Amino acid sequence: MRSRSLLLVALATLLLHASASASDDDLDYLIDNADDIPANDPDGWLQEGSPDDDDDDDLFHHGQAQDHPIDETHVFLLSAANFSDFLASHRHVMVEFYAPWCAHCQALAPDYAAAAADLSPLAHEVALAKVDATEDTDLAQKYDVQGFPTILFFIDGVPKDYNGARTKEAIVSWVNKKLAPGVQNITTVDEAEKILTGEDKAILAVLDSLSGAHSDEIAAASRLEDAINFYQTSNPDVAKLFHLDPAAKRPSLVLLKKQEEEKLTFYDGPFKASAIADFVSANKLPLVNTLTQETAPSIFDNPIKKQACLIDIASILLFVVANESSKFLPIFKEASKSFKGKLLFVFVERDNEEVGEPVANYFGITGQETTVLAYTGNEDARKFFLDGEISVENIKRFAEDFLEEKLTPFYKSEPVPESNEGDVKIVVGKNLDQIVLDESKDALLEIYAPWCGHCQELEPTYNKLGKHLRGIDSLVIAKMDGTANEHPRAKPDGFPTILFYPAGKKSFEPHASIPFKLKRPDSSATKTEKDQSTASTNLRGERSSGTNFKDEL
Repeated sequence: MRSRSLLLVALATLLLHASASASDDDLDYLIDNADDIPANDPDGWLQEGSPDDDDDDDLFHHGQAQDHPIDETHVFLLSAANFSDFLASHRHVMVEFYAPWCAHCQALAPDYAAAAADLSPLAHEVALAKVDATEDTDLAQKYDVQGFPTILFFIDGVPKDYNGARTKEAIVSWVNKKLAPGVQNITTVDEAEKILTGEDKAILAVLDSLSGAHSDEIAAASRLEDAINFYQTSNPDVAKLFHLDPAAKRPSLVLLKKQEEEKLTFYDGPFKASAIADFVSANKLPLVNTLTQETAPSIFDNPIKKQACLIDIASILLFVVANESSKFLPIFKEASKSFKGKLLFVFVERDNEEVGEPVANYFGITGQETTVLAYTGNEDARKFFLDGEISVENIKRFAEDFLEEKLTPFYKSEPVPESNEGDVKIVVGKNLDQIVLDESKDALLEIYAPWCGHCQELEPTYNKLGKHLRGIDSLVIAKMDGTANEHPRAKPDGFPTILFYPAGKKSFEPHASIPFKLKRPDSSATKTEKDQSTASTNLRGERSSGTNFKDEL
């Protein structure tokens, strides 16, 4: 207990000392914004909004901060003082939660302002607004803002995530779809032919009546699915165009995917909104999805059912260099046919500098060898590698074992250091059990990223802590590069993350719940308690969320 008390006192003292010497910008970031870093982004290459971000390293960032003035005449600036009243007086409101220092927010600003201007003739129906989440932290916390920018669309005060592209055109199109009737009536063959020739994807329901309970279910399903237009008809000739038997029992429903070999997918489930939405979600994507900047949002926002649990991006990924893709892609596609609606099959061009290389690095894939990998998704972010020949049968067996939880997960690790005698012990994936999970010792672990400015700012303080407490044999001060090492018992919530593992309790919990609060120095007598925000050094007990490469794509 003595070592634990000394640890907390020393850590508090040293962190407070470090905060006093930090720059104002870094201090503001540490205090106000540590909790706004996406919780499932330990490798940081998908993180948005950090002052240390380098646009050259951002996979899916399409714009740059603008130097010229932006006309935000039609964008309403909201705060905690007027937020509720504004929502109450507008049925539809799109709200961007932003940080002034965030490069991605700056890049979005001109498109967001232009979208607001384009939608201004519909001011009686919809408004675009923004909230400075670094000032109105309580408001941001209320709506679970975990990264910048976060865009929510409120309908009668109820929020829905906007996950579309951050362009004027995409925002305007998305909002217009929300304002339009959820389902469009098709009464003539000419109207149906325009859908067949003009849309890549569409849903058509054949009903006895264009109003009533079945129509209401289709309308409700349409509000759960942003990417596809929904239509309904009672015309038997329209049903024939979509290869639906007009004499068959109604209601019936079909999904059109013009770019696929099987252009029509017929629905045979219960005619309920949630079941229809699940069917669309599981079938709207191609058998094999090529990962690009444009396709990333639709791939990574697609939930697939795996063993009765909804998890994001339960996937089988094929990594192959461009000149080998013609050899392996047909094999991969053939194997995928057995798992339609169960798993996502994703093709990643390994040597694509914008997408393939960073994603491969994220998964710890090196070299140019063709690789097949299974990935569980956000809940626990486990990954598994296919051993042996890449064949249809091997991939199918691998995918089946993945679904049945028969595979052994892989975790990245650097080599164990030959010498480890410093005040701060070097931890890698392979030696974490021996150093951090030793039940006889309390252990404090910092998980950092070499490029992270805030980790660099903390380093001298953390080294002082190690030196100050080096004489306590029952205590370990350690650090681990979270970009090169992984462990199921050390999952970071952004960088830096500090986790405390008390002796004698490590077999029961990932880490103990010991809150650590760092208060902002009060430079004004008018500051309120609300301004004394807490910094997330993450000495907390709940299980950290798993590694995630979906967020902020």
